[in-house]
Amino acid sequence: MKYRELGESGIQVSLICLGTMTWGEQNTREEALAQMDYALEHGVNFWDAAEMYPVPPRKETQGDTERCIGDWLKRTGRRHDVVLATKVTGRSDRSWIRDVRETRVNRAQIIAAIHGSLKRLNTDYIDLYQIHWPDRRLGLWGEAGASYVHKQTADETPILEAMETMTELVNSGKVRCIGVSNETPWGVSQYLEASKQGCQRIVSVQNSYSLLNRVYEHGLSEYAFREGIGLLAYSPLAMGSLSGKYIGGRTPAGSRKALFPNFLTRYESEQAKECIVQYARLAESHSLHPADMALAFVNSRPFVTSNIIGATNPDQLKQNIDSVDLTLSDELETAIQAIHLRCKHPAAA
Repeated sequence: MKYRELGESGIQVSLICLGTMTWGEQNTREEALAQMDYALEHGVNFWDAAEMYPVPPRKETQGDTERCIGDWLKRTGRRHDVVLATKVTGRSDRSWIRDVRETRVNRAQIIAAIHGSLKRLNTDYIDLYQIHWPDRRLGLWGEAGASYVHKQTADETPILEAMETMTELVNSGKVRCIGVSNETPWGVSQYLEASKQGCQRIVSVQNSYSLLNRVYEHGLSEYAFREGIGLLAYSPLAMGSLSGKYIGGRTPAGSRKALFPNFLTRYESEQAKECIVQYARLAESHSLHPADMALAFVNSRPFVTSNIIGATNPDQLKQNIDSVDLTLSDELETAIQAIHLRCKHPAAA
Protein backbone atom coordinates (compact mmCIF):
# COMPACT_ATOMS: atom_id res chain seq x y z
CA MET A 1 0.00 0.00 0.00
CA LYS A 2 1.04 3.58 -0.58
CA TYR A 3 0.38 6.41 1.85
CA ARG A 4 -0.03 10.16 1.57
CA GLU A 5 -0.39 12.92 4.12
CA LEU A 6 -3.95 14.03 4.84
CA GLY A 7 -3.62 17.70 3.93
CA GLU A 8 -1.11 19.21 6.34
CA SER A 9 -2.38 17.25 9.33
CA GLY A 10 0.64 14.98 9.72
CA ILE A 11 -1.71 11.98 9.45
CA GLN A 12 -0.68 9.36 6.90
CA VAL A 13 -3.59 7.71 5.07
CA SER A 14 -3.64 4.92 2.53
CA LEU A 15 -3.98 5.91 -1.12
CA ILE A 16 -6.96 3.55 -1.24
CA CYS A 17 -9.74 4.54 1.14
CA LEU A 18 -12.40 2.02 2.15
CA GLY A 19 -15.80 3.41 1.19
CA THR A 20 -18.66 2.12 3.32
CA MET A 21 -21.97 3.43 2.00
CA THR A 22 -23.29 -0.02 0.97
CA TRP A 23 -23.00 -1.47 4.48
CA GLY A 24 -26.44 -2.03 5.91
CA GLU A 25 -28.16 -1.98 2.51
CA GLN A 26 -26.36 -3.90 -0.25
CA ASN A 27 -24.00 -5.49 2.27
CA THR A 28 -24.87 -7.25 5.52
CA ARG A 29 -23.15 -6.56 8.82
CA GLU A 30 -21.12 -9.77 8.46
CA GLU A 31 -19.96 -8.76 4.97
CA ALA A 32 -18.98 -5.33 6.27
CA LEU A 33 -16.94 -6.87 9.08
CA ALA A 34 -15.15 -9.09 6.55
CA GLN A 35 -14.38 -6.08 4.33
CA MET A 36 -12.82 -4.22 7.24
CA ASP A 37 -10.69 -7.23 8.17
CA TYR A 38 -9.46 -7.66 4.60
CA ALA A 39 -8.83 -3.96 3.98
CA LEU A 40 -6.75 -3.42 7.11
CA GLU A 41 -4.83 -6.65 6.46
CA HIS A 42 -3.85 -5.20 3.07
CA GLY A 43 -2.75 -1.81 4.36
CA VAL A 44 -5.95 0.20 3.91
CA ASN A 45 -5.98 2.26 7.12
CA PHE A 46 -8.39 4.98 5.96
CA TRP A 47 -12.17 4.38 6.12
CA ASP A 48 -14.88 6.84 5.10
CA ALA A 49 -18.45 6.84 6.41
CA ALA A 50 -21.33 9.27 7.01
CA GLU A 51 -24.17 9.58 9.50
CA MET A 52 -26.60 9.36 6.56
CA TYR A 53 -25.31 5.99 5.27
CA PRO A 54 -26.18 3.48 3.94
CA VAL A 55 -27.27 4.70 0.53
CA PRO A 56 -29.94 5.08 -0.66
CA PRO A 57 -30.81 6.88 2.58
CA ARG A 58 -33.85 5.56 4.41
CA LYS A 59 -35.21 6.14 7.91
CA GLU A 60 -35.19 2.40 8.57
CA THR A 61 -31.45 1.97 7.89
CA GLN A 62 -29.93 5.40 8.65
CA GLY A 63 -26.80 5.02 10.78
CA ASP A 64 -26.37 1.30 10.13
CA THR A 65 -23.09 1.86 8.29
CA GLU A 66 -21.56 3.56 11.31
CA ARG A 67 -22.99 0.80 13.53
CA CYS A 68 -21.17 -1.81 11.43
CA ILE A 69 -17.90 0.05 11.99
CA GLY A 70 -18.69 0.40 15.68
CA ASP A 71 -19.27 -3.35 15.94
CA TRP A 72 -15.91 -4.01 14.28
CA LEU A 73 -14.09 -1.61 16.61
CA LYS A 74 -15.72 -3.19 19.66
CA ARG A 75 -14.87 -6.69 18.42
CA THR A 76 -11.24 -6.01 17.50
CA GLY A 77 -10.13 -3.15 19.76
CA ARG A 78 -8.05 -1.80 16.86
CA ARG A 79 -9.27 1.80 16.91
CA HIS A 80 -5.76 3.25 16.73
CA ASP A 81 -4.94 1.27 13.58
CA VAL A 82 -7.61 3.09 11.60
CA VAL A 83 -7.95 6.67 10.37
CA LEU A 84 -11.72 7.04 10.63
CA ALA A 85 -13.69 9.64 8.67
CA THR A 86 -17.38 10.41 8.79
CA LYS A 87 -19.67 13.26 7.77
CA VAL A 88 -22.42 15.49 9.07
CA THR A 89 -25.39 15.71 6.69
CA GLY A 90 -25.88 19.00 4.84
CA ARG A 91 -29.13 20.84 4.24
CA SER A 92 -31.89 18.38 3.35
CA ASP A 93 -35.50 17.45 4.02
CA ARG A 94 -34.46 14.12 5.58
CA SER A 95 -35.92 15.14 8.94
CA TRP A 96 -35.53 11.64 10.37
CA ILE A 97 -31.74 11.88 10.42
CA ARG A 98 -31.83 14.20 13.43
CA ASP A 99 -35.54 14.49 14.22
CA VAL A 100 -35.72 18.04 12.85
CA ARG A 101 -37.80 19.74 10.19
CA GLU A 102 -34.72 20.17 7.99
CA THR A 103 -31.14 19.00 8.48
CA ARG A 104 -28.70 21.90 8.58
CA VAL A 105 -25.03 22.46 9.37
CA ASN A 106 -25.60 24.95 12.15
CA ARG A 107 -24.04 24.73 15.59
CA ALA A 108 -26.85 22.84 17.32
CA GLN A 109 -27.17 20.22 14.61
CA ILE A 110 -23.44 19.65 14.17
CA ILE A 111 -23.13 18.98 17.88
CA ALA A 112 -26.12 16.62 17.83
CA ALA A 113 -24.70 14.85 14.77
CA ILE A 114 -21.24 14.26 16.22
CA HIS A 115 -22.67 12.75 19.39
CA GLY A 116 -24.82 10.39 17.34
CA SER A 117 -21.88 9.31 15.19
CA LEU A 118 -19.57 8.77 18.17
CA LYS A 119 -22.17 6.55 19.82
CA ARG A 120 -22.81 4.47 16.71
CA LEU A 121 -19.09 4.17 15.96
CA ASN A 122 -18.18 3.05 19.49
CA THR A 123 -15.37 5.58 19.72
CA ASP A 124 -14.65 8.78 21.59
CA TYR A 125 -13.03 10.59 18.65
CA ILE A 126 -13.20 10.87 14.87
CA ASP A 127 -10.03 11.44 12.87
CA LEU A 128 -11.63 13.41 10.02
CA TYR A 129 -15.04 15.04 10.42
CA GLN A 130 -16.51 16.42 7.20
CA ILE A 131 -19.45 18.56 6.15
CA HIS A 132 -21.16 16.22 3.68
CA TRP A 133 -22.48 19.00 1.45
CA PRO A 134 -23.01 22.75 1.89
CA ASP A 135 -25.80 24.47 3.74
CA ARG A 136 -26.18 26.81 0.79
CA ARG A 137 -28.10 25.41 -2.17
CA LEU A 138 -26.02 24.06 -5.05
CA GLY A 139 -26.79 21.80 -8.02
CA LEU A 140 -25.26 18.53 -6.88
CA TRP A 141 -25.11 14.90 -8.08
CA GLY A 142 -25.81 15.67 -11.70
CA GLU A 143 -28.63 18.15 -11.07
CA ALA A 144 -26.87 21.07 -12.75
CA GLY A 145 -23.91 19.34 -14.37
CA ALA A 146 -20.81 21.47 -14.54
CA SER A 147 -22.76 24.74 -14.66
CA TYR A 148 -23.29 26.95 -11.61
CA VAL A 149 -26.84 28.10 -11.02
CA HIS A 150 -27.13 30.62 -8.20
CA LYS A 151 -29.77 29.76 -5.60
CA GLN A 152 -29.68 32.43 -2.94
CA THR A 153 -31.23 31.38 0.36
CA ALA A 154 -31.83 33.96 3.05
CA ASP A 155 -31.33 31.54 5.92
CA GLU A 156 -27.99 30.03 4.89
CA THR A 157 -25.92 29.01 7.90
CA PRO A 158 -22.77 31.14 7.75
CA ILE A 159 -19.68 29.09 6.98
CA LEU A 160 -18.00 30.81 9.91
CA GLU A 161 -20.64 29.41 12.30
CA ALA A 162 -20.09 25.89 10.99
CA MET A 163 -16.33 26.26 11.23
CA GLU A 164 -16.41 27.69 14.75
CA THR A 165 -18.46 24.67 15.80
CA MET A 166 -16.12 22.22 14.06
CA THR A 167 -13.20 23.97 15.76
CA GLU A 168 -14.89 23.45 19.15
CA LEU A 169 -15.02 19.74 18.37
CA VAL A 170 -11.31 19.69 17.59
CA ASN A 171 -10.47 21.61 20.75
CA SER A 172 -12.59 19.21 22.81
CA GLY A 173 -10.73 16.18 21.45
CA LYS A 174 -13.78 14.70 19.73
CA VAL A 175 -12.28 15.39 16.28
CA ARG A 176 -8.67 15.44 15.09
CA CYS A 177 -9.13 17.36 11.84
CA ILE A 178 -11.90 18.61 9.58
CA GLY A 179 -12.79 18.56 5.91
CA VAL A 180 -15.54 19.41 3.45
CA SER A 181 -17.31 17.54 0.67
CA ASN A 182 -19.13 18.38 -2.56
CA GLU A 183 -17.57 21.82 -2.51
CA THR A 184 -16.68 24.52 -5.01
CA PRO A 185 -13.59 26.76 -5.23
CA TRP A 186 -15.58 29.60 -3.65
CA GLY A 187 -16.72 27.36 -0.80
CA VAL A 188 -13.18 26.14 -0.10
CA SER A 189 -11.96 29.74 -0.14
CA GLN A 190 -14.52 30.67 2.53
CA TYR A 191 -13.44 27.81 4.78
CA LEU A 192 -9.86 28.99 4.45
CA GLU A 193 -10.95 32.55 5.30
CA ALA A 194 -12.53 31.17 8.47
CA SER A 195 -9.18 29.70 9.46
CA LYS A 196 -7.76 33.23 9.38
CA GLN A 197 -10.32 34.12 12.03
CA GLY A 198 -9.11 31.54 14.49
CA CYS A 199 -10.89 28.46 13.17
CA GLN A 200 -9.30 25.10 12.47
CA ARG A 201 -7.99 24.78 8.92
CA ILE A 202 -9.62 22.20 6.64
CA VAL A 203 -7.33 19.43 5.40
CA SER A 204 -9.40 17.82 2.65
CA VAL A 205 -12.21 18.15 0.15
CA GLN A 206 -14.19 15.05 -0.84
CA ASN A 207 -15.58 15.50 -4.36
CA SER A 208 -16.63 13.25 -7.19
CA TYR A 209 -13.73 12.54 -9.54
CA SER A 210 -13.40 9.94 -12.30
CA LEU A 211 -12.74 9.53 -16.00
CA LEU A 212 -16.36 10.61 -16.54
CA ASN A 213 -16.20 13.64 -14.28
CA ARG A 214 -12.98 15.66 -14.16
CA VAL A 215 -14.60 18.97 -13.23
CA TYR A 216 -12.39 19.08 -10.12
CA GLU A 217 -9.41 19.79 -12.38
CA HIS A 218 -10.85 23.17 -13.39
CA GLY A 219 -9.62 25.58 -10.74
CA LEU A 220 -10.23 23.60 -7.59
CA SER A 221 -7.38 21.14 -8.18
CA GLU A 222 -4.69 23.84 -8.36
CA TYR A 223 -6.23 25.95 -5.62
CA ALA A 224 -6.58 23.10 -3.16
CA PHE A 225 -3.21 21.59 -4.05
CA ARG A 226 -1.37 24.88 -3.52
CA GLU A 227 -3.20 25.39 -0.22
CA GLY A 228 -2.26 21.95 1.06
CA ILE A 229 -5.78 20.51 0.86
CA GLY A 230 -6.04 16.96 -0.45
CA LEU A 231 -8.75 15.52 -2.66
CA LEU A 232 -10.60 12.48 -1.37
CA ALA A 233 -11.99 11.24 -4.69
CA TYR A 234 -15.35 9.52 -4.52
CA SER A 235 -17.16 7.54 -7.26
CA PRO A 236 -13.88 6.76 -9.09
CA LEU A 237 -15.74 4.03 -11.01
CA ALA A 238 -18.85 6.15 -11.56
CA MET A 239 -20.95 3.77 -9.45
CA GLY A 240 -19.53 0.80 -11.31
CA SER A 241 -20.20 2.17 -14.79
CA LEU A 242 -16.49 2.41 -15.62
CA SER A 243 -16.04 -1.29 -14.89
CA GLY A 244 -17.85 -1.88 -18.17
CA LYS A 245 -20.42 -4.18 -16.59
CA TYR A 246 -23.38 -2.13 -17.85
CA ILE A 247 -22.21 -1.80 -21.46
CA GLY A 248 -24.80 -2.86 -24.02
CA GLY A 249 -27.66 -2.44 -21.57
CA ARG A 250 -26.53 -5.25 -19.30
CA THR A 251 -27.84 -5.16 -15.73
CA PRO A 252 -26.11 -7.81 -13.60
CA ALA A 253 -28.25 -9.29 -10.85
CA GLY A 254 -27.54 -7.67 -7.49
CA SER A 255 -25.76 -4.68 -9.04
CA ARG A 256 -26.57 -1.15 -7.97
CA LYS A 257 -28.27 -0.53 -11.29
CA ALA A 258 -30.52 -3.53 -10.76
CA LEU A 259 -31.38 -2.52 -7.21
CA PHE A 260 -31.47 1.27 -7.50
CA PRO A 261 -31.75 2.23 -11.19
CA ASN A 262 -32.37 5.93 -10.51
CA PHE A 263 -28.94 6.26 -8.91
CA LEU A 264 -27.11 5.78 -12.20
CA THR A 265 -29.03 8.15 -14.47
CA ARG A 266 -26.19 10.69 -14.59
CA TYR A 267 -23.99 8.00 -16.16
CA GLU A 268 -26.54 6.92 -18.77
CA SER A 269 -26.63 9.79 -21.24
CA GLU A 270 -25.67 8.82 -24.77
CA GLN A 271 -22.41 10.74 -24.42
CA ALA A 272 -21.57 9.00 -21.13
CA LYS A 273 -22.35 5.57 -22.59
CA GLU A 274 -20.14 6.21 -25.60
CA CYS A 275 -17.35 7.46 -23.37
CA ILE A 276 -17.57 4.33 -21.20
CA VAL A 277 -17.31 2.12 -24.28
CA GLN A 278 -14.26 4.02 -25.52
CA TYR A 279 -12.48 3.77 -22.17
CA ALA A 280 -13.31 0.05 -21.93
CA ARG A 281 -11.89 -0.61 -25.39
CA LEU A 282 -8.78 1.39 -24.57
CA ALA A 283 -8.17 -0.55 -21.36
CA GLU A 284 -8.65 -3.89 -23.10
CA SER A 285 -6.23 -2.87 -25.86
CA HIS A 286 -3.61 -2.48 -23.12
CA SER A 287 -4.54 -5.79 -21.48
CA LEU A 288 -6.19 -4.05 -18.53
CA HIS A 289 -9.60 -4.45 -16.99
CA PRO A 290 -11.57 -1.19 -17.47
CA ALA A 291 -11.98 -0.82 -13.70
CA ASP A 292 -8.24 -1.18 -13.15
CA MET A 293 -7.46 1.57 -15.64
CA ALA A 294 -10.09 3.90 -14.18
CA LEU A 295 -8.82 3.44 -10.63
CA ALA A 296 -5.16 3.70 -11.62
CA PHE A 297 -5.92 7.00 -13.35
CA VAL A 298 -7.38 8.48 -10.15
CA ASN A 299 -4.58 7.03 -8.00
CA SER A 300 -1.94 8.69 -10.18
CA ARG A 301 -3.22 12.28 -9.91
CA PRO A 302 -0.84 14.37 -7.77
CA PHE A 303 -3.70 16.28 -6.13
CA VAL A 304 -5.44 13.08 -4.93
CA THR A 305 -4.78 12.16 -1.33
CA SER A 306 -6.95 9.06 -1.30
CA ASN A 307 -9.22 7.20 -3.72
CA ILE A 308 -12.48 6.11 -2.08
CA ILE A 309 -13.41 2.70 -3.42
CA GLY A 310 -16.63 0.82 -2.78
CA ALA A 311 -17.17 -2.91 -3.16
CA THR A 312 -20.06 -5.25 -2.55
CA ASN A 313 -18.17 -8.54 -2.85
CA PRO A 314 -14.67 -9.83 -1.98
CA ASP A 315 -13.47 -10.02 -5.59
CA GLN A 316 -14.33 -6.36 -6.20
CA LEU A 317 -12.63 -5.34 -2.96
CA LYS A 318 -9.42 -7.18 -3.87
CA GLN A 319 -9.39 -5.74 -7.38
CA ASN A 320 -9.95 -2.21 -6.12
CA ILE A 321 -7.20 -2.41 -3.52
CA ASP A 322 -4.77 -4.04 -5.96
CA SER A 323 -5.13 -1.07 -8.31
CA VAL A 324 -2.64 0.77 -6.12
CA ASP A 325 0.15 -1.21 -7.77
CA LEU A 326 -0.76 -0.26 -11.36
CA THR A 327 1.15 2.36 -13.34
CA LEU A 328 -0.26 3.86 -16.53
CA SER A 329 2.15 4.19 -19.42
CA ASP A 330 2.72 7.53 -21.13
CA GLU A 331 1.04 6.07 -24.22
CA LEU A 332 -2.06 5.13 -22.23
CA GLU A 333 -2.17 8.53 -20.50
CA THR A 334 -2.11 10.21 -23.91
CA ALA A 335 -4.92 8.00 -25.20
CA ILE A 336 -7.03 8.71 -22.08
CA GLN A 337 -6.59 12.43 -22.61
CA ALA A 338 -7.62 12.12 -26.25
CA ILE A 339 -10.92 10.48 -25.23
CA HIS A 340 -11.45 13.14 -22.58
CA LEU A 341 -10.99 15.93 -25.11
CA ARG A 342 -13.62 14.36 -27.34
CA CYS A 343 -16.25 14.04 -24.61
CA LYS A 344 -15.50 16.18 -21.57
CA HIS A 345 -17.33 15.59 -18.31
CA PRO A 346 -20.27 13.52 -19.57
CA ALA A 347 -21.31 12.87 -15.95
CA ALA A 348 -20.34 16.08 -14.20
CA ALA A 349 -21.70 16.42 -10.70
